[in-house]
Amino acid sequence: MSAGLPRFGVHAGLWGFDWNPDAAARTIGSAAAAGYDFIEIPAVDRSVHPPDDTRRALSANGLDAVVSLALSFDDDITSSDPAVAARGEHRLAEAVAFAAEIGATFVGGVVFSAMGRYLRLPTAADRDRSLAALRRTATLAARDGITLGVEYVNRYESNLLNTAAQTARFVREIDQPNVVVHMDTFHASVEEISLGDAVRDAGPLLGYIHASESHRGRLGTGTIDWRRFADDLRAAGFAGPVTVETFSSAVVGTDAAVDIGLWRPLWDDPSAVAADSLQFLREQFTPVAVTV
Repeated sequence: MSAGLPRFGVHAGLWGFDWNPDAAARTIGSAAAAGYDFIEIPAVDRSVHPPDDTRRALSANGLDAVVSLALSFDDDITSSDPAVAARGEHRLAEAVAFAAEIGATFVGGVVFSAMGRYLRLPTAADRDRSLAALRRTATLAARDGITLGVEYVNRYESNLLNTAAQTARFVREIDQPNVVVHMDTFHASVEEISLGDAVRDAGPLLGYIHASESHRGRLGTGTIDWRRFADDLRAAGFAGPVTVETFSSAVVGTDAAVDIGLWRPLWDDPSAVAADSLQFLREQFTPVAVTV
């Protein structure tokens, strides 16, 4: 990590969403070879994929990890169906346990509702159920020194939290010291007046960034002004971590492509994109020298 720069990570989904011993070794090795400080690993079913292989691959490559997940309508903690809500809270607890077992100290993502198109407005009861479940999850996470990140998403992928201001209020209501705002620049570029306003609205609660282009493709090829965003983060005192998140239907497979709306291939060489993205972010986050 260069002096004065955030810690940079990369989402494992760049190389696909399959996770088994071979995939873990290959993906973690690729992230390390590209020069990242850490890798973001989607939470896996520990009964199917024990964390030992992931932990060994991280250790062998000298790489740190964080964990992420997105709830579905089958395990939505806002649901009025107790069985559905219980499945969601269990899934959150399992993600925390997976993180603890691989030595990760952060679990983020869409942890507050299903990630999908709701066909109704949220209710106060929905919101209260989510808050209560996340308070319990945060208490559980704190026992292992884990921070919980609440990632707001665009209007087509949640009806509850779509902006930094909403999410900061929500996090304050959770009222646990290990809960932060998780900001994704793809979603923020859809919903916010500006990324700078979003950074200011999140304030000191901003704890984690997904660096994702406006079209979810290669960084620097969309509409986001990355230099300005880096300056806004620096002005706010944010020092990281920042994780590259870009996916392509050429890599992730049909099911994942449909699930996240990747209707066209955005690139075809994940290792090249990973290396280029890290170089790009280092350039954007390096302060420009002012001459007088």
